[in-house]
Amino acid sequence: MARDGLILIRHTRPEVAPGICYGLTDLDCADSFADEAAAVCAALADQAGIDTIVSSPLRRCRKLAQTLAEHLGQEFEIEADIREMDFGSWEGLPWDRIGRDALDRWAGDFMHARDHGGESVAMLAARVNAALAAHRARPGRTLWVTHMGVIRAALAAAGVDGAWSAQVGYGAVLRWPEGAGI
Repeated sequence: MARDGLILIRHTRPEVAPGICYGLTDLDCADSFADEAAAVCAALADQAGIDTIVSSPLRRCRKLAQTLAEHLGQEFEIEADIREMDFGSWEGLPWDRIGRDALDRWAGDFMHARDHGGESVAMLAARVNAALAAHRARPGRTLWVTHMGVIRAALAAAGVDGAWSAQVGYGAVLRWPEGAGI
C-alpha cells in the first residue's frame, strides 16, 4: 500500500454560539473537546505511517493537532496557508445580522465578492492551492488539521463535484485515495 497521501481533519466543535460567522476568529474548543478528540484518534487507528502532522495556526486546530501528535508520538507543524477564510467585518456577527443584500452579493459572485473586506473565496482557494503544492513536493503521508473552508477548497482542487457546498462535520476525517489529485 502506498503511503503517500493527504488526510484532512476538520477541527472539533469550537466554543461559539450557533449561527455566528467565524473564520479567522481564534476560537477555543468546546467543552466536548476531549470526547471529540478521542473519536478522531480512534478514527486514525488504522493510519500507520503518518509522516507529518500540519495544523492551521488557529487554536481550535492547534489543540487537536497537539492531541493527535501525542497520540501518534510525533511533533506537528503550523502552516498559515491552511487557516480558515478571513470574513473581515462579518467575523463574530450572527449570519442573520449581516444583511440580505451583502449575502446576496456574495452568492451572486461567490468566488470574488468580498463586501466584508476580508478574503474572497478565490483568495482562500489560491492559499490552499499553494499549501497543496507544498504537500505534493513532500514525500510520505501528511495529516492536516484544518477548517471546513480549507477542506472545501482542497475538494475543489481535486475536482470533486459540489466541493464548495460539501458539509464536513466537526472532527471529520477525510482520506484521499491514490490518484485523487491531492
